[in-house]
Amino acid sequence: MNLALFDLDNTLIAGDSDFQWAQFLIEKKALDRELHEARNIEFYEQYKAGTLDIHEFLDFQLKPLARHPRAQLEAWRKEFMTQRITPIIARGTRELVERHKLDGDLCIIITATNSFVTAPIAHALGIEHLIATEPEEKDGEFTGRVSGTPSFREGKVERLEKWLDAHNLTWLSFLRSWFYSDSLNDLPLLSKVTHPVAVDPDPTLKSHAERNNWPVISLR
Repeated sequence: MNLALFDLDNTLIAGDSDFQWAQFLIEKKALDRELHEARNIEFYEQYKAGTLDIHEFLDFQLKPLARHPRAQLEAWRKEFMTQRITPIIARGTRELVERHKLDGDLCIIITATNSFVTAPIAHALGIEHLIATEPEEKDGEFTGRVSGTPSFREGKVERLEKWLDAHNLTWLSFLRSWFYSDSLNDLPLLSKVTHPVAVDPDPTLKSHAERNNWPVISLR
């Protein structure tokens, strides 16, 4: 068995689900546009530049989950999937995922975006396993805080290795491993797999990939 890891935002989808979710909540008037839109854009630019403080961002991103009942959030999420996510699934995504599944590879989406937003996306793409940043819950509702290690930068490596250990697996369980990503923030995990692949990469990752003879592909 081999291992196929997929980043989500700007990799399997041609956009950022975290950013889009906040913009969607602004449009729903669940967030104040004047207070939140500029900050959302600022955090997204920091992410792309590799300067994001993940805990500061998660404080911004997860607090809105605590302000609304779970049932309302799930209704909004269903609408969000239809309006914002389905249209931006990259054209080559399903073919890539299906190829790995047909080969019998263990397929996992590993993303910094929280699991509330990303779980239905993974389901829509037919990928059973998801490692995402986990929002804290109490009595079925969100607290607005993060639970455990965010799945970001080195945190992706930590979270993956804990997931593998929980399933009685290690890196040595796989002859080959792939990680598909667009982002410089994923260099720690890209450097761990046997087959790192840059997908529609940002300039920093593209340059790194070219220097190291990593494949550079597009799914769009």
